[in-house]
Amino acid sequence: MAEPTVSSTATTTPPPLPLKIIAGADAFGCSLKDTLVSHLRSLNIEVEDLGTSSYYSIAAEVGRLVSAAFSTPSSPAPGIRGLVACGTGVGVSIFANKFPGVFAATCLSTADAANSRSINNSNVLAVSGMATSPDSAIEILDTWLKTPFKSPCPASNSAPWGEETESFLDNSLSEMPVIGTNLSDPKQEEGSINASACALCCLVKNRKLDPIEIIPGGAMKIVRESPTSAIVSFKAGSVEPAHHHTFGHDLVVLKGSKRVWNLSKKAKYDLVVGDYLFTPAGDVHRVKYFEDTEFFIKWEGKWDIFFDEEMEVAKSEISKEADDGFELVK
Repeated sequence: MAEPTVSSTATTTPPPLPLKIIAGADAFGCSLKDTLVSHLRSLNIEVEDLGTSSYYSIAAEVGRLVSAAFSTPSSPAPGIRGLVACGTGVGVSIFANKFPGVFAATCLSTADAANSRSINNSNVLAVSGMATSPDSAIEILDTWLKTPFKSPCPASNSAPWGEETESFLDNSLSEMPVIGTNLSDPKQEEGSINASACALCCLVKNRKLDPIEIIPGGAMKIVRESPTSAIVSFKAGSVEPAHHHTFGHDLVVLKGSKRVWNLSKKAKYDLVVGDYLFTPAGDVHRVKYFEDTEFFIKWEGKWDIFFDEEMEVAKSEISKEADDGFELVK
């Protein structure tokens, strides 16, 4: 049998460390995340610690921010990566991976970490707060940070990859980001990304939304119960007066743009397509829609809404926006 060809370009030179790590965890991964954040800072790596939330919410936020920084898909060593932790490390990787250009890998050993970097060019590390000790997690993180793309790893028996495999890995950098795109338009060029490939956008298709009687311009359709999720739309210029719910809710904008004022926190958020926002239970918030807008929203329990102001008051307050004293959160 012929010996595999070894690439002369293979290298074990450590890659440059990331310029920044965006980190987050749920309650089961919080302690381990804090340990790893401290370790990263001891290496003089900038860390943006998003704190603790539900595994799907925090992982989605990390994924969104890493995706936003993923401007050059062909780069094997992007400057911004992510770190997520939950009980198993699996849930956070699933939700981080829902964003384009994010390659999250659950790593329970240093071998997993080396393989994920060498083969998959992983840019988000997911770890298990229940199965991994702090010392082991630091070893996993160090391996993940220091392993270059295409370098020898346990999967290659610690030998350089052959030319054929190395070529495959090079091609994967441009091919992986377009996996799952929907070429429903026959005129669309193969390999280009179609917005209709979004799984959430597909939920909207062929669904008739029911008018929201208490808020003019709004319509909603429940798509799942317990936990409950829905597709909501509002016409351009619509306003939601200040109100609150007994549940917290996550939302992702699918179309259009809106501004949310959180009166409880004196903060405001400008949201466009792809943006995510979590509003805690009881927080009073007001909304203005700048164009026809659709969004996906999820919450626990039964739907309720309690208004804290009249529509005319809401419109008057929005008209005084320049002097509202709210901090714009970006």
